[in-house]
Amino acid sequence: MISSKLIFITILIIISLPIFFVNENYYHKEFRDNLESVSTIYAYPPAVGILSSASNCLSCHSNNGPWEDDENLIIDILDKETKKSFIQNDGSFLIEVKRNKSKTVLTVLGRNKVENEDIPFRNAWLYIDTSTIAKNSLSKFAPDWDVNLPMSCRLIGDKLAGFEDADITSLPMTIQPLENANDAVIMLQAMLTKGESIKGKAKEGMMGNYFERKVKLKVID
Repeated sequence: MISSKLIFITILIIISLPIFFVNENYYHKEFRDNLESVSTIYAYPPAVGILSSASNCLSCHSNNGPWEDDENLIIDILDKETKKSFIQNDGSFLIEVKRNKSKTVLTVLGRNKVENEDIPFRNAWLYIDTSTIAKNSLSKFAPDWDVNLPMSCRLIGDKLAGFEDADITSLPMTIQPLENANDAVIMLQAMLTKGESIKGKAKEGMMGNYFERKVKLKVID
């Protein structure tokens, strides 16, 4: 006869199992803070991109997709609070932050909806100070700037006011110029992709297009 204590332990285990398997355990806090995003769409950092000496994504992936750098391409960086774009007349972005203060921005990537156009499935991006390429440090962001999420790879499908007629990803990134931080210029390297890479043969099984944008970081004292 099964003892009451064993029955109790069994029930306790069954009740506890969901705690360890719900999706939220796999998400970073900063992903959950993106209230404009669809909650079931998740992100994960493409760490491989910063652990090699590759200058950009094309060292591994093909630039063979149907998406062009045209009026339907969306590459934008917005103030998370005001939703105002940091874009400048020359197509670069200027982000001004007070020293030792933090600012959260939204990286928005995707395409305007175009009839009969194949849409991307996943967007990947990396903010990188190109002078740090090939260095051993895991941080490839501007020196003396703190950042919580300089890279990600995210499924299309986020919702954001002003982009209702587009297929986009949107994710927050918080930056902070520390005491010794100076003005800096970094690159936003992005890929719109569809399909799945074959392990060991990244240029097979997936189509994508690569884009770059200059991002200027300015410290306000």
